[in-house]
Amino acid sequence: MIKNLEKTLSDLEKMELETSEGVIPAQMYSQMLAIYLYQNELCNAKYLWKRIPMIVKENSTDLKNIWTVAQKMWLRDWPAVYAALDCSWNKIVEEIMLALKERIRDRALTLIGDAYSFLDINTLASMIGATPDDSRQIATSKGWTITGNMVKPSKVCKPQTSAHEAITEDQLYKLTQFVSFLEN
Repeated sequence: MIKNLEKTLSDLEKMELETSEGVIPAQMYSQMLAIYLYQNELCNAKYLWKRIPMIVKENSTDLKNIWTVAQKMWLRDWPAVYAALDCSWNKIVEEIMLALKERIRDRALTLIGDAYSFLDINTLASMIGATPDDSRQIATSKGWTITGNMVKPSKVCKPQTSAHEAITEDQLYKLTQFVSFLEN
């Protein structure tokens, strides 16, 4: 399912456009909203929410729960996002929502590795939506050093791009044309 999200989303959007009433079942809206969140397309999720008829919103618990996750993501309130993700989901969106939780956690771990030299295990736990014990296991699995309650993340070395890869001759030409246009 996760591998075919682009196609699933495209099919759902097409169904929404082709329905005679312009309304699809709540389960399909739930799936679309969950996929937008998984893709980190918060603006698309917001616009989808605005166009869902009120009666559909009111009668779907899953839709409301997914929207709560979206609101917390919009506010970047990550502990609240993890709390909102910890509920029972309908089979249709369960796999997507679990994958979303993992994706958010992976993104947070990458950012923590880049931004922190040391942090408290409880801070790490709240940032990745896990218990302190689970956070210890996750940190250890990433090769991070744990001393008492302090965690020392290790930065992931990203391969350096050469100057030739960074900017091509065509890009340089376009940039020159643009700057020339602005100056004249």
